Amino acid sequence: MSLVVQKFGGSSVADAESIKRVARRIVDTKKAGNDVVVVVSAMGDTTDDLLDLANQVAPIPPARELDMLLTAGERISMALLAMAIASYGHEARSFTGSQAGMITDEVHGNARIVDVTPRRVEEALAAGAIAIVAGFQGFNRRTGDITTLGRGGSDTTAVALAAAMNADVCEIYTDVDGVFTSDPRVVPAAHKIDHITYEEMLELAAAGAKVLYIRAVEFARRNQVRLHVRSSFNHKEGTIVSDLTPEASMEKPVITGVATDKSEAKITVVGVPDVPGKAADLFTRVAAEGVSIDMIVQNVSAAATGLTDISFTLPKDRGARVLAALDASKEDLGFQALQYDDQIAKLALVGAGMRTHPGVSARFFTALAEAGINIEMITTSEIRISVVTRVDTLDDAVRAVHTAFGLDADGEAVVYGGTGR
Repeated sequence: MSLVVQKFGGSSVADAESIKRVARRIVDTKKAGNDVVVVVSAMGDTTDDLLDLANQVAPIPPARELDMLLTAGERISMALLAMAIASYGHEARSFTGSQAGMITDEVHGNARIVDVTPRRVEEALAAGAIAIVAGFQGFNRRTGDITTLGRGGSDTTAVALAAAMNADVCEIYTDVDGVFTSDPRVVPAAHKIDHITYEEMLELAAAGAKVLYIRAVEFARRNQVRLHVRSSFNHKEGTIVSDLTPEASMEKPVITGVATDKSEAKITVVGVPDVPGKAADLFTRVAAEGVSIDMIVQNVSAAATGLTDISFTLPKDRGARVLAALDASKEDLGFQALQYDDQIAKLALVGAGMRTHPGVSARFFTALAEAGINIEMITTSEIRISVVTRVDTLDDAVRAVHTAFGLDADGEAVVYGGTGR
């Protein structure tokens, strides 16, 4: 008997009919002789709707109470799914994150999992039941408070449970047929990738690909959890995320995919003294706000003034907080001014073949130039090239690069549900 962890996102359980369809799929997996643990997100846009409601009653909702509010969405969907499964003649037991043993640190809104003790989940499986766990949420032992895991929290919950319970596979169900060479909502000619490495998936996720979130992929790689990304709307094979065999590696294309991200902003710190330790002081202030930054560019200092400019990108929803913190430290840091730009976007080209194939950068920048796309920042890794451009040119940019590297498919990809919100 295999242990299968299945995660269903918000678009897969968006309404009553969708929940019943998902329930039938889970029951089929159980009938095939598997133990099944299900992780479920909130229905449709429930989390966004709750956030909107919170912001209407309080401009800055207390983080603890916001977590209490947002976790209600997953509790609704897990209970409804358990009811649907029961209507098909199978027992299902639903558990909140805390009941399922998802132990986290005490950071509200972006908690990290520190331990998983799924005793009640294991008891449910031993009794022959299907276990359903609310994604995105956990529990801090010291404070006794409910926490949420931040973006992609349900993916992270599923992978953490699969690792703790030594599951044979962790299936991530979504509204597309698997991992594509680019977002099929933006690039209709994108094609599905059959097999992708943890390393490449990490780079795509870090660059903004939404089908899997970086923390979940990171957890999977660290614990060697085999991921299977599939559509909940059909029974197609989807995409396997794991280490590649030597045979599969020989058939890998140079470029795996193109990812985009419109959720970042850019802060430029103007007139920073170009002396040792200033950059350290600057980014220590940013880190103190609990904000992860992505790209950093420091200009050559002006010889006449000894001053330089430092630009960096960060999540747009943390921009105001970081600006306030830096402004409060202006005298200590000694800079002249702050500039904030939330009309940027990031585009990244990812592929393990970059290591051994020359000319990738030249073709990438040529494609952008021919499409009339201006580049503001550039960073690279061994298997990724990322650029920042204007948000209103991003869709044209990604389509141009996708075509330039021969990634276009003959037909159009299908998106079965979801609003992209």
